[in-house]
Amino acid sequence: MMKNLIKHGNSHALIIDKAVLDLLKIDPATTQLDVATDGNVLVVTPVRGKKKDKEFSEVLKQIHKKYGTVFQRLADK
Repeated sequence: MMKNLIKHGNSHALIIDKAVLDLLKIDPATTQLDVATDGNVLVVTPVRGKKKDKEFSEVLKQIHKKYGTVFQRLADK
């Protein structure tokens, strides 16, 4: 998806389609966004609460338990 920046006061803005916001469960009124760059790439990440972080950690543990040896073998190649 290609986007152009638009002028917004003395700044510029990136318009994010509603479908993308819905997919990522971003509520424009309440979800904070973390904006970062490595000098070449702009990364915009929704800031999630501790509950979401805990849920993610639990899922990650389950994945590691189930597929950890496969991931390790792939990393060793």
